[in-house]
Amino acid sequence: MATAWLSLGANIGDPAAQLADAIVRLDAHPQIRVVEQSSVIRTRAWGKTDQPDFANMAATVETDLLPIDLLHACLDIERDMGRIRHEVWGPRLIDIDLIAYERLEMDTTKLILPHRFAHERDFVLAPLREISPDTADWISSRHAKDGKR
Repeated sequence: MATAWLSLGANIGDPAAQLADAIVRLDAHPQIRVVEQSSVIRTRAWGKTDQPDFANMAATVETDLLPIDLLHACLDIERDMGRIRHEVWGPRLIDIDLIAYERLEMDTTKLILPHRFAHERDFVLAPLREISPDTADWISSRHAKDGKR
C-alpha cells in the first residue's frame, strides 16, 4: 500500500457536511483507506476572491491505486457528489486534490506531484502540517529546491 495526501475544500452548499461526505466516500472505495484527517479550517478564497470562504482540510490515505488512478477516483467522487466545473478557482461543492503520493515526483499533462501550487497555499499546507508535518516540509523544500514549479 502507498501513502498519499489529499487536500479537500468546499465553499457552497454545506461545506462541512460535504467534506465529511467526501471522507466517507473515499474510505468506502475498495482501494482507498482514510487513515488520518485534519481539522477543518476556514479560509478566504484563493485565485478568484469574489466568492464565499472555503472550508478546507487534509487527509492521509493508503491505497494500492497508482497515482493517476487515485486522481481519477477523487474526480469520480467529486462528480458523484454533484461537482460541475464551471470556472477555474470558482465556487465548488467539493474539491479533492492529490497533493503528494509517497515521495514520488512526476510531471505529466494529467498529474504533477507534488501538487504544483501546494507550496503557495496555506489552506493546503496548514491542514497538511497538522497530520503530516514531514510531508508539508518536503513539499515546501521540493519547490524551493527546483524553483521551476
